[in-house]
Amino acid sequence: MRYSYKRGVTLIELLIVVLILGALAAIAIPRLSQSADTAKKNACATNIDIINSQIELYAADNDGVYPATLTVVTNSITYFPDGPPICPVIDANYPDTLVNDRVDKSAHNHP
Repeated sequence: MRYSYKRGVTLIELLIVVLILGALAAIAIPRLSQSADTAKKNACATNIDIINSQIELYAADNDGVYPATLTVVTNSITYFPDGPPICPVIDANYPDTLVNDRVDKSAHNHP
């Protein structure tokens, strides 16, 4: 008479796999979180560059006169047809005050 043995996964093998997956997750999750923060900061810097180029376009359209505040440009359908850009880091509008007719990247600090 022959005995048939069913090959299965032992508890030790299962625990080793779970430990390996846990270690990989512990390494990967902080990296993904850091990448998301970096992407948001880069998107914010790009938004500021776009706003500043629209301020230049405003000045070109108005005989070299720059807007007194950022609201003049961001609320205009001509310059931002989809509405004013929002900072993805702090989820708020950019400051209305302009420094030398620009939105100053250094003044727009993130926490």
